[in-house]
Amino acid sequence: MSEWTEIKISVNSRDVDKAGDIANMVVPYGIYIEDYSALESEVEEIAHIDLIDEDLLLKDRDKALIHIYLEPENNPAEALAFLSERYTAEGIEHNLDTAVTLDEDWRNNWKKFFNPVPVGKKLMIRPTWRDDFDADGRAVLNIDPGLAFGTGSHETTRLCLEMIEKYLKAGDTVLDVGCGSGILAIAALLLGASNAEGVDIDELAVKTARENAELNGVSDRFSVICGDLTEKISGKFDLIVANIVADAIISLSKGVKEFMKKDTVYIMSGIIDSRADEVVDAVSRDFEIIERVEDGGWVCIAAKAK
Repeated sequence: MSEWTEIKISVNSRDVDKAGDIANMVVPYGIYIEDYSALESEVEEIAHIDLIDEDLLLKDRDKALIHIYLEPENNPAEALAFLSERYTAEGIEHNLDTAVTLDEDWRNNWKKFFNPVPVGKKLMIRPTWRDDFDADGRAVLNIDPGLAFGTGSHETTRLCLEMIEKYLKAGDTVLDVGCGSGILAIAALLLGASNAEGVDIDELAVKTARENAELNGVSDRFSVICGDLTEKISGKFDLIVANIVADAIISLSKGVKEFMKKDTVYIMSGIIDSRADEVVDAVSRDFEIIERVEDGGWVCIAAKAK
């Protein structure tokens, strides 16, 4: 059997939905959540009984536990750093703990839940191990997510992809800040962009993005840099996307105009709905909001420089 790493995330029950969404960015398969805040009412509603195991009644009702599992070849420190950064940015109190678990089935079982998925009107996201799909005339983006966040199934990524399809023009140049697996930049190239640059602070993400670019035959038009936000970027772009956390978007927006042309569209996502107005207020000083869409508690914003 292989040794998997289990990460246990303890959060306040009121934050479990948002915390679970963020945890699901770390792994492309399912997560396991223990939330006993409404134990009695849920048991009554589902099982129509009021007799509950004593061990369950002793569970802490104010806290929830989220469990995620990492493959043996993945570095838990990367995931822990990502989780801590995102939770801190979103003001979610949390505690992270790790343990080793033996389960040879985890390696492949999650893959059956990751299916080819159509996005927007022109794109199909296909996991590399799935051949049973009909692209129906869509451009096919092949993805092997590993631990570099972005599979196309999460609301933040899907909203970005739909925005890219809407605002991208043939021949555009694209900058993807916090590129993760590279899915957004690669999608833009498949949809008609001439070239793209991606940047991510995580070396594993940069490696995965390059591999996915090779997988999709666009590595000659996609360059990926390891760095923080735009510190190593130069030039101007027709489309800029940033699927990162609210605080990073606010920080990025202070200087991103120097990389924009006159009509550049700036797409921002990864914003939890509770902080969307704060982001809008911050970026509205220099940008005109042209579209705002929401899904599953997440917000994506498109803007142009004033």
